[in-house]
Amino acid sequence: MIHWNSFSDFLAMGGYGLYVWGSFGLNALIMIVEPIVVARNRKTTIARLKRQLRAEDRAETRNTAE
Repeated sequence: MIHWNSFSDFLAMGGYGLYVWGSFGLNALIMIVEPIVVARNRKTTIARLKRQLRAEDRAETRNTAE
């Protein structure tokens, strides 16, 4: 079992605090940013597919009118 004498000892993590807390912080940042990026990419992809579908519909309408 690990015991710390103070909160600063806890943060220092036996000399590995920078690695431990840096890894924890980076992981937390990725877990926050990832859903935002996925949602933004989803919106962009849906908009691009809608534009493509409209363009294909217009091209098909022109071809049938000729």
